[in-house]
Amino acid sequence: MTEPLDMAKLQRRLADFAAARDWQQYHTPKNLVAALSVEASELVEIFQWLTPEESARVMDDPDSAHRVTDEIADVLAYLLQLCEVLGVDPLTALAAKMDRNERRFPAP
Repeated sequence: MTEPLDMAKLQRRLADFAAARDWQQYHTPKNLVAALSVEASELVEIFQWLTPEESARVMDDPDSAHRVTDEIADVLAYLLQLCEVLGVDPLTALAAKMDRNERRFPAP
């Protein structure tokens, strides 16, 4: 049975992966933000010329689904690495942002 996924464990695994390859020297906030932007753009590229209807069905095609999943993983990996380097807890940051958004945009 596989162990449940855990954000901190994934961040540690990413850090260990980078350390084993001596890549930490390149994992500066500037470089990680740039890499995050590139990966997000690669995700955008998949959807760029699709109609709204086609984009809603993108996961129906195994090849497209695989590409989308890989790019989402890349975006998340760089975001988690950025959080690690900056000392930001991503779940705490999201919860705080949601609190602010709920106050800023109250439901009718």
